[in-house]
Amino acid sequence: MAKTEIDKLGWFVGLILTIFLDPLVQGINRILRGKAIIGLLWIITGGIFGLGWIIDIITMLFKKDITFLA
Repeated sequence: MAKTEIDKLGWFVGLILTIFLDPLVQGINRILRGKAIIGLLWIITGGIFGLGWIIDIITMLFKKDITFLA
């Protein structure tokens, strides 16, 4: 899988973006990875009503290579 520009950002910058702009940034990231429906759903619902936002922050903090619905 090819890395997107968001993937190439540093860990700290990615964490800050995840905390403050997760639904928008992660929605766009999912669209760029070819998951357009999930990406749009992520943006429209605010990270699956906050649940996905919390999961994304936790995975960023523990530096796991998993993403929710990605």
